[in-house]
Amino acid sequence: MIKQRIVAAVDGSDRALEAVRWAACEALSRRGSTLRIVAARMAESTHVPVEGFSAVEYQRAVLADAEDRLDVAESVARGISPDLTVERESREGSARAVLLDESTRADLVVLGHRGHGGFVGLLLGSVAVSVAAHASCPVVVVRQPGSDVSGDRAPVVVGVDGSPTSETALGFAFDVAARRHVPLVAVHTWFDLAVEPELVAMIDLDAVLEQERELLAQRLAGWSEKYPNVEIRRHVARDQPAWSLVEQSGDAGLVVVGARGRGVIAGTLLGSVSQAVLHHAKCPVAVVRPTPDHA
Repeated sequence: MIKQRIVAAVDGSDRALEAVRWAACEALSRRGSTLRIVAARMAESTHVPVEGFSAVEYQRAVLADAEDRLDVAESVARGISPDLTVERESREGSARAVLLDESTRADLVVLGHRGHGGFVGLLLGSVAVSVAAHASCPVVVVRQPGSDVSGDRAPVVVGVDGSPTSETALGFAFDVAARRHVPLVAVHTWFDLAVEPELVAMIDLDAVLEQERELLAQRLAGWSEKYPNVEIRRHVARDQPAWSLVEQSGDAGLVVVGARGRGVIAGTLLGSVSQAVLHHAKCPVAVVRPTPDHA
């Protein structure tokens, strides 16, 4: 089995520690995986003058604070399983830059939805969105406390629209559902804003719904053959996709959405659906970008 690396970002906040717990459970489910816990810290050149506090003393305090937070995070991870392989490091640089660099050598990056500042200053909401939009690997944003996948029987929810983006998200979602031995809920919606309101009454909604169900079945056919032991639940509705996914998240252990690809402006590549789910889902959210085969 190929050894995988799961990176968890910490800043000492409760949300960050929930992300560490989630990442530790995920590493445990991927047998032989390494959990890497990372804290970003200020660069030495960014000393803030404090009376009676030299630049050297300040940096020592920054480093000591980061190490203390890593100690707590490692203790949390080993509380999940003492047999986990755990790496840890405090790295100089901004949270966004450190995590994007980590993503180039990781199979998964896990971070909290929102944390707090201080010496390490990690996991602000904008950081989560930016990392999810630009990371080189899938990113899980842990939104709610208590998101522990060990023994969690809640289903995995994934959005399906037939695009290359959703194909990659489907592969990720099926893999998670298979390892957790939980059902997969495939959500497919249709909502034609181009239709004039007065013409809606003339549309055979039942016929359209049946067509959309058939489309979803076609999209799932290959994956169900690859993962025959995964129970598939289909949810097809005339609705906005983001709100259907948010609604389904209430009973889910994880929601999986796709990202469009790479770009320059933070957040612009997630799309309105991914952004809405990240901000409103009631469970952890995985953002998965297309692989080269599906780009």
